[in-house]
Amino acid sequence: MVGSVLQVPILGISVVEFLVLLIASFAGGAFGAALGALPAFIFTGFMVIAGEAINILTAQLGAVAGIPTGDVAPNVTGLVAFGPVFGPHIAFAGGAAATAYAAKKGKMDTGFDYHEGKNILYAFGTEPDILLVGGVFGILGMFIRQISAGLLLPWDPIAMGVTLSAVAHRLAFGFPLVGEARGDGLFDMSPFARGDMRTSATGGDVAADGGVEESRLAVEPWLPHQYKWSGVALLGLAVGILGAYIALVTESFFLGFGISAASLLFLNLGVEKIPVTHHITLPSSTAALILGTGGDALVALLVGAIFGIYGALAGEVHQRIFYAHSDTHWDPPAASIVVTTFTIAVLALLGIFPDSGWVPLPV
Repeated sequence: MVGSVLQVPILGISVVEFLVLLIASFAGGAFGAALGALPAFIFTGFMVIAGEAINILTAQLGAVAGIPTGDVAPNVTGLVAFGPVFGPHIAFAGGAAATAYAAKKGKMDTGFDYHEGKNILYAFGTEPDILLVGGVFGILGMFIRQISAGLLLPWDPIAMGVTLSAVAHRLAFGFPLVGEARGDGLFDMSPFARGDMRTSATGGDVAADGGVEESRLAVEPWLPHQYKWSGVALLGLAVGILGAYIALVTESFFLGFGISAASLLFLNLGVEKIPVTHHITLPSSTAALILGTGGDALVALLVGAIFGIYGALAGEVHQRIFYAHSDTHWDPPAASIVVTTFTIAVLALLGIFPDSGWVPLPV
């Protein structure tokens, strides 16, 4: 077939492969809207755990039984967990965009504590227009990821897809990119701590999109139990060490990330104070495994701890700037992963790290 030979510029895949990816990405974004953004991401975690378990097993079987790695099962991590089915840049980002659209159209009245555009727990089932929005943004996330990876840009292309998709849905549906800072600037969380409410120019409650009158907190932190600098840093330290340890003993860059993502099932079910940690385990696992192969395990754990703290604090910076004052979901972990993986790439380019692991490097 001609389409199987012709290549799509930048993306580095054939026309047929591109069409398959395009169609599957639309379906993945629509499915993410149907499930809800957070439930879809939790499935990402489950599939990463399954995929990495398969990879570890087949590596051992290959060494013992002569079975080539990958012949036992397909690449579940790459093609399912991070592909069109549950790739965060497709399913999660599609679900987040669908939530923003539904809130803008006044189709959500769930009693959510914050603006309804931030309610990424909500599943839309079979709402046709909302699923179409999810599908379109699934395609957008695919394009961002494929172009970023095709150009070998030095960061996680999937996390960049999630982040830029959030920018796109805010601009597309008329939401502020940052929002109005209330209190003493963007970084001030004290209005939330005091329970301050935002008011309109006339002194009444702010009218939400769709014309529904609602009372809203002046500042809406991404996680009410995970925003104080000291606690965030200590969480980053502990989880960073664990992420590094998991990587060293399994030789998997992504298993710690999968465990963190899957743990959000409890947050989705309403268990209080469940921490969000995948932006901590991914950079700590990556940095530790880069240094731990044939190196000093204690040094690798230390570097993992440093990157855990770095990832946690970078997420907090992003939530204070882009989440707390606006009206839709901006994903602090995805933005944090962009920053930390870019740092890993820079360290590799400078020769401080021996390589960048799975993070792309320009040639």
